[in-house]
Amino acid sequence: MIVNRDKYLQELVSSRHNGLVKIITGMRRCGKSFLLFRLFKRFLEDDGVMPDHIIEMAFDDYAFKEFRNPDKFYKYVKEKIADDQPYYILLDEVQMLGEFEDVLNGLLHIPNADVYVTGSNARFLSKDIITEFRGRGYQIHVSPLSFAEFMTVYDGDKQDGWNEYLLYGGLPPVVLQKTEEEKVRLLNSLLTETYMIDVINRNKIKNDAELNDLFKILASGIGGLTNPQRLANTFQSVKNVSISSATIKKYIEYLADAFLLEPCNRYDVKGRKYIGTPLKYYFSDLGIRNALLGFRQQEKTHLMENAIYNELRYRGYSVDIGNVEINGVDEKGTKVRRMLEVDFVCNQGYKRCYIQSALSLPDKEKTKQELASLLRIDDSFMKYVITGDLIKKYQNDDGIVFMDVFDFLLNKESI
Repeated sequence: MIVNRDKYLQELVSSRHNGLVKIITGMRRCGKSFLLFRLFKRFLEDDGVMPDHIIEMAFDDYAFKEFRNPDKFYKYVKEKIADDQPYYILLDEVQMLGEFEDVLNGLLHIPNADVYVTGSNARFLSKDIITEFRGRGYQIHVSPLSFAEFMTVYDGDKQDGWNEYLLYGGLPPVVLQKTEEEKVRLLNSLLTETYMIDVINRNKIKNDAELNDLFKILASGIGGLTNPQRLANTFQSVKNVSISSATIKKYIEYLADAFLLEPCNRYDVKGRKYIGTPLKYYFSDLGIRNALLGFRQQEKTHLMENAIYNELRYRGYSVDIGNVEINGVDEKGTKVRRMLEVDFVCNQGYKRCYIQSALSLPDKEKTKQELASLLRIDDSFMKYVITGDLIKKYQNDDGIVFMDVFDFLLNKESI
């Protein structure tokens, strides 16, 4: 069974011959290699590109170990380019190639070479590519399957699919397992034998138990505000372990570098400025989050919020937590200041919208609570409430749009 990643394939197709190295990033096992070596390669062949004009190499494959040497690899490529027709160079896990920045810059000087690479390390993108390529790299970030992609291969109705998606996530190899036992086994294996080992080895972490405990604490607290000092206090009070906030900050950066989670910053909507810590962390894949906790702690409110965040990132939005300050007086007439939260402030170019995530809106009081922050934002950008209740999309008298989570996730034009 093939999961078509049409969004990413179209990005690759549109970026052909743009004079830049196409850099495909994302967490391990999210489908980067499949996208490049199956879907994109198939497109090239169907488009008439001859097989000998597609040069491919996976640097994590032992068979290509000798070509991790930059000189040997560059010589190999130069020898393969035999005419002035376009050549497509497809490279997997390119961070394993020695001096890869210099090599890729060298390939850019070959006029008929079009270069595509994958990498699993965020540092490979955020530091090396930006500094070394000086604007000569074009990023395509691949996420686990969106819910809409998931439903193209799920054999069942959308409610059952939603429950499974929230539990086992959207990693393609997990989705394609036939039984729940196989999904659990693979998720546990990926967690311990791929993701954690990768983070530990890459960053030379000596106390892997601390890292694992921190990852679990973050997993149990999705949707909640926190910061390194609060987490250090938790270690001290709950586990009687002394660990500095600086160490915790580094550990979180390592997990984010591996694309396992993302920080979500707070933004003062009225003051139009960013606020410091605390902030929130969302998991790139809910299956990995749940595997960390032994598939317990299934708070659907927070899982839905995380899934909405991931969908917004998938659609290309930058996403922050909104804070709206309100001033008033208490029962004694004393002036008080309160901060109301907007779950997501979403920006994409000139476009902005505000979103509240509500698992259920059982009564007017709950609805009033969800609307409180949105009603105090005095700009003209669209405002949405996304609910787990099955409802027909509508707009209230204040211009706020209500829709159910399926309408949002399965309709790419929903916001």
